[in-house]
Amino acid sequence: MRKFHFVNNEIYHIYNRGVEKRDIFLEKLDYLRFVHDLFIFNNENELTLPSNVRFSLRTPSQIDEQYLNQCLEIGSPNIEKGKPRKLLIEILAFCLMPNHYHLLLRQKRDNGIIKFMQKLGIGYTMYFNQKYKRNGVLFQGKFKATWVNQEDYFDYILYYIHLNSLDLIEPKWREEEIKNLQKAISFLNSYRWSSHLDYIGKKNFPSVTQRDFLLNYLGGERAYKDNIINLLKEMNKTNKDKFNKNEFKILTLE
Repeated sequence: MRKFHFVNNEIYHIYNRGVEKRDIFLEKLDYLRFVHDLFIFNNENELTLPSNVRFSLRTPSQIDEQYLNQCLEIGSPNIEKGKPRKLLIEILAFCLMPNHYHLLLRQKRDNGIIKFMQKLGIGYTMYFNQKYKRNGVLFQGKFKATWVNQEDYFDYILYYIHLNSLDLIEPKWREEEIKNLQKAISFLNSYRWSSHLDYIGKKNFPSVTQRDFLLNYLGGERAYKDNIINLLKEMNKTNKDKFNKNEFKILTLE
């Protein structure tokens, strides 16, 4: 049970995973749908599904890579041609993994996080259940939330959310030295299902996140890129217990 109320202009680390640790993203189109939902549900106004971004529930496996890449070019002109959005929250960062997700949110309106997460959870669950012909809950209970109210937490949380994707190539990267640092960096710079690419200046989902606040704090895209590389290098020569007992625990869902 959450022991705090969400406060406007405060930052929260939000995360959840599939019920019984099941995968919640089974193919690329599922990741794309969730990213689309991050954008479309972050609005006080009700929006209809845009006609130029379609998601086939009948034959998703027949959608080819070219079509998918066209859909990935999500921008305000492609998603919305009506009145400007009234953001419930600012999505500062995100990372999607096969069986869980991480979000870094700053609330802009009263109850904004609750409203947004309700719409996101219900909307994606309906899509997933219809597509895969299943019933019931998809996520493991209510979403989890941690208030980012400590300086150390604030300084590291963006990097660690994005580094979470390294689990897919180096599952023990938290406990052991990263075997191939260049491979890890290359993987981060090619993983599309997080906001890392937009933070280093590679257009991926630019309209989904609001990055100005953190980029101004960090010193810009180049500074962010240098910082995350230096952090990986530092981890390889620093006592792992420091990271495991403190900062890295924020990425675990146990």
